[in-house]
Amino acid sequence: MKNVFLILFIFVLCISCKQEHHFEEEISKIEMSVAIERFDLAFAHAKPDDLAMLKETFPFMFSKKYPDSFWIKKMNDTLQLELNKEVEKIYPKLNNVEADIQGLFQHLKYYFPEFIKPRLVSATSFVDYRNKVIVTDSITLIAIDTYLGSEHHFYDGIQKYLRANFNSNQIVVDLASEYSKGYIFPKQNKTLLDEMIFFGKQLYFKDIMIPFKTDAEKIGYTQQQLDWSKANEAQIWSFLVEKELLFSTDSKLPNRFINPAPFSKFQLEEIDQESPGRIGQYIGWQIVKAFMQNNDVNLKKMLSSNAEEIFNESKFKPEL
Repeated sequence: MKNVFLILFIFVLCISCKQEHHFEEEISKIEMSVAIERFDLAFAHAKPDDLAMLKETFPFMFSKKYPDSFWIKKMNDTLQLELNKEVEKIYPKLNNVEADIQGLFQHLKYYFPEFIKPRLVSATSFVDYRNKVIVTDSITLIAIDTYLGSEHHFYDGIQKYLRANFNSNQIVVDLASEYSKGYIFPKQNKTLLDEMIFFGKQLYFKDIMIPFKTDAEKIGYTQQQLDWSKANEAQIWSFLVEKELLFSTDSKLPNRFINPAPFSKFQLEEIDQESPGRIGQYIGWQIVKAFMQNNDVNLKKMLSSNAEEIFNESKFKPEL
């Protein structure tokens, strides 16, 4: 009997793999040329006489509340000059980034035909890591100076757990995160479960939109952190259930389990220091995956389903 179930499982798995390969083949045929406009380099090499042309080409980069003298002064600012030098040294070209974004946009177009490719622009931001990418309907900005490598000296004053993802492989991951927000409903987060499912939806969105990235890259973990999360998934789940945290509205819970942090806060000394931060996001991801595996639901339907429905229909119960 065990052999019959094993054969059946392998058969279903093969069918699923063939379907996935077919989808990816179709997606790869979608015409989608991607070119990032290098405002960062244009500004770096500009002279005061070039300002009018820059403002005409990139009007959205110049706030009208600042006079021309402000921008001319910025061209010669010591920190700006150093930023320019480091960015051009590390990113003389953005071919690999453009290839990743092309893949993301092809997937977005396949699953959401109404998607319209925006104008892509890279710029420096004085390392504004809270706004690494900005997505609008018509323009997408990439703060390229927030992706110089986690060990870059520009980031010396930033906590290690934050700068761990200041790498080029995270550009398309951050873009996918921002795009997901336009498709995820409802956005009302009252309970810890609401928060977990929101980020679970976001991570599943990345599974679909950037399948060429690893699971560790999608969630921004090291492989070791991801392995720890998988190995301790059942214990984490038991803790959340036994402490009755899932439906709690305690405002401290997001900081313990959802928000970026060096580790998650179970308030158990033997676990806290070993755990990665944002473990609630990871568990939410597994719940959403289980929901999609156990229900005949398309991506759009899942993204608009409420947290309790997803939780109840997921039948999620990791084995000890």
